[in-house]
Amino acid sequence: MFIQTEATPNPATLKFLPGRVVMPEGTFEAKNPDQGEVSPLAQRLFAVPGVTGVFFGYDFVTVTKADGEWQHLKPAILGAIMEHFMTGAPLFANGYGVSQEDGEEFFDEQDAATVETIKELLETRIRPAVAGDGGDITFRGFKDGTVYLVMKGACSGCPSSTATLRHGIQNLLRHFLPDVREVQAV
Repeated sequence: MFIQTEATPNPATLKFLPGRVVMPEGTFEAKNPDQGEVSPLAQRLFAVPGVTGVFFGYDFVTVTKADGEWQHLKPAILGAIMEHFMTGAPLFANGYGVSQEDGEEFFDEQDAATVETIKELLETRIRPAVAGDGGDITFRGFKDGTVYLVMKGACSGCPSSTATLRHGIQNLLRHFLPDVREVQAV
């Protein structure tokens, strides 16, 4: 088994590509070992000293570190991922179902058409690019011209996430939807 690694815009996060589907649908994020208890792979990764976050996407795993150098952490992380896939262990234990919920969505019913367009743009133009950087972004709400988004994986806590929101996503949404004034992370 050959696992590729890619840098992400977040220097504290590295993207691992095991060459197979990790999660057929949805995403999973654990920001601490307690949240990772539902996944044998997350448990293995949190057992590596210095690992503070785990994110699973369709065909990748991103790992966030607190401190230490990647050159020292990477072999142990690669070993944990390889061991997991070689043993054939399930990604989640005890029939755990992945939830896409990031909290209740909120918007006025009169903005339903605008919200549908926002979601379509997120799905077709923004999420694929964000996944390429080892993260995910989902819609949370729309109120008074402000779009509220949840950033996950490599995007959560990334130094360039503010620039991504302001210059990338905000400009794209404003181009297609004049009602959008600003974009904020929640």
